[in-house]
Amino acid sequence: MRLPQIQIRTTDAQRDLDISKPKQYIKQPRATQHIEQPAAILEIHTTRGALRIDSSQARRDLGLIGPLESSANYAQKGKQEALQGMARRAREGRQMMESAGKDQGRATIQNIAKQNHGPHRVQFNIKFVPSIGSVKIDYTPGTTDINIQRREPKIDVKVNKPIHEYTPGKVTGTMVQRPSVQTDVIV
Repeated sequence: MRLPQIQIRTTDAQRDLDISKPKQYIKQPRATQHIEQPAAILEIHTTRGALRIDSSQARRDLGLIGPLESSANYAQKGKQEALQGMARRAREGRQMMESAGKDQGRATIQNIAKQNHGPHRVQFNIKFVPSIGSVKIDYTPGTTDINIQRREPKIDVKVNKPIHEYTPGKVTGTMVQRPSVQTDVIV
């Protein structure tokens, strides 16, 4: 005996897909920077050194003196010589007065003449010209004050936002073949 058979036929579904890919654009612009370095403030204050050399005593030792001082020196020397001359004449007069009654008038005058016109001895010694320590030196050193004022740099930074463009993808589909199931009974 024959049993009936069932025959099943299926058809698969077929789809046609249209896919557009997503698009993404990212760009990071560089940061905007402005950097400025102000110059430091530098102040320098100096005072000059002073060198004083006084050689007036050395010049006097060499005989190099000014006209006013020279006139004053000659006047003083003349005054002393005049006083010494008056003292000498008074001394000679006294000698002549004391010996006048003793018949020694000629001998007294001869002695006085020998005293005045005889060889005069001058002391001889080594003299250092100019004298030691006659040039006086005075030095005042100068000063230097340095003042530096540091200035901070000025930094201005602006961070730019990234540029981001995004287009999402799409998937569209159409049915090319629909699925189906057929069943038959065969006897």
